[in-house]
Formats: sequence, structure tokens, C-alpha cells
Amino acid sequence: MSSSAVQMPVRPSRLPYRTLAIPKEEDDAEVREKYRPFLLGEPEAADDWVAPLELDYAMDMVEESFAKSEPRLKVLVLYGSLRERSYSKLMAYEASRLLHRLGCDVRVFNPRGLPVKDEVEPSHPKVQELRNLSLWSDGHVWCSPEQHGNLTAVFKNQIDWIPLATGSVRPTQNRTLSIIQVNGGSQSFNTLNSLRILGRWMRMFVIPNQSSLPKAYTQFTEAEHGSRLMPSGNRDRLVDCMEEFVKYSLVMRPVLSIFADRYSERTERAAKAAKAEAEAKVKKMEKAELVNGVHADSVNGVQVNRA
Repeated sequence: MSSSAVQMPVRPSRLPYRTLAIPKEEDDAEVREKYRPFLLGEPEAADDWVAPLELDYAMDMVEESFAKSEPRLKVLVLYGSLRERSYSKLMAYEASRLLHRLGCDVRVFNPRGLPVKDEVEPSHPKVQELRNLSLWSDGHVWCSPEQHGNLTAVFKNQIDWIPLATGSVRPTQNRTLSIIQVNGGSQSFNTLNSLRILGRWMRMFVIPNQSSLPKAYTQFTEAEHGSRLMPSGNRDRLVDCMEEFVKYSLVMRPVLSIFADRYSERTERAAKAAKAEAEAKVKKMEKAELVNGVHADSVNGVQVNRA
């Protein structure tokens, strides 16, 4: 091993069911009903495969952020299929359960009912819902199936509805992003590559790790058994990605404002400010000339005809 490699100290695991999830009694009931369909009932959650995972480093980081009175990480999860038994949805739900246990405020957007881009005005309620969720978030998790060698129209349509900028507001700038791909056949990375390009274009910080699930139809239990991701190296990789996503998000959060400060945007703001100042001076001079003209054209309040 290289002498420069970082060796993490070995620490004993904490209680097997340690969780930082939002307690039901502290959660917003409406948000929980609409945006957390991944949640399990209490008996199921206690026996769930996510519950006993050793995630102490990430959990310690989250607890330290709570100790500083920092809010929970706000995570928007998007998936790319409308099928009832959508494997990208099932994978997104598994990712959400991991993030929920790690103390994140997770909200999953349901793409059903979202119009095709430009088919309606941006004021459409479903479009506004998606945009507001992106503005609300600290980070995103994107999960798309691969179809014809690339991401699906359902997924891309969601990204197309999120503008790069709305005035001075950038709905995705400086968000962290974790990317996931599900495959009907053998493992591929085409969709992951496209998602990574999209994330960079949207000015997001895409974490280095990524997850590609091959033969997704073989990876989940049947519906009567909960449609849960079965044990495998692929499931372990998903855990790695969500743990890494939380770590990156927490490390980046204190310094994100630095990366939003760009030379080109500073000069643009300065030019706009200088233009506004010049226009204000012109208006002030015109007002002064108007006042002086009124005074010059009247004597003791009697209008003087200068013609």
C-alpha cells in the first residue's frame, strides 16, 4: 500500500439498529404521505436489510452536523419509468430508505402526469412541483433505466423541465448528485455516462461512485414479498453510493457559496449595476432640469411666455 494512502481507523460498530431517520411523530404528515412512498411499517422496518447496516462514519458526520444545528440534508429522488413494477422506481426506493436512515429529508418525485416538455406552460402544477422540489433540495439522486442504449424519455423529460437558470436563481447549481442505472440485460454504463454529463451541464457535483444494476428483473423479490432488492455485490454498491453521497454532501455544504462565485457573473453583475447607476443619474439630472425650467419660466408664480 502506498505510504500516501489514507487508512481509516477501525472502530467497533454501534447498535445494529442505529438510525437517524425522521421520526413519524416529527415528520410532516402531508409530505410523508406524498413524497415518502418508500417507507415501511414499523415491524417491517425493524427487520429490513437496511436497518442493521454498519454506516457509523456517515452517521457520525450527520450527528456532528446536527450538533451544529445544521438542518437535515434535503434530497430529491427522480426515477425514469411509469410502469407499475418499475425497476428504476424500486431501486430509487431502496436508495431512499438508505438515505432516510442516514438522517436525510428524502422526497421522491412521481413523474406520472408530468407533461412533455413545452407541451404546456411552465405554470403547470406538475412542472411547478418538480421545480420547487429542485429549489428546495441540497442534492439529487437520479435513477434511470437504460433503453436503446441510453436513458429513457420519462427521465430526460424531468430534467428538461428543470431550467438551468430562472433569473438569478439556479435550481440545480451546487447540488450534489448520485447516479444509478438499471438494466434489462447485462451490465452497461451508457446511461450513467449520460447522467453524469447531464449533471455537469446542470452545474451539479456528481459523486465519483455510481451504481449499475444488471438484469434488474432477477434482482428483486416478487411483489408479494415486498419487491425488495436481494443480497448481492450490486446491493452493496448501492449502499456505497448512498453513503458516499451523504459524506460528499456534508463536506461540500459549508463551502458551496465559494463555487457559486464566478468571475463572469461578477463582471455581469457589475456591468448591470453600473448601467443602473448611470440611468439613475440621468433621471436625476432630467428631474433637476425640469424643476429648474419651471422656476425659470415663472416669476412670482406668474407664468412667463418665452416664445
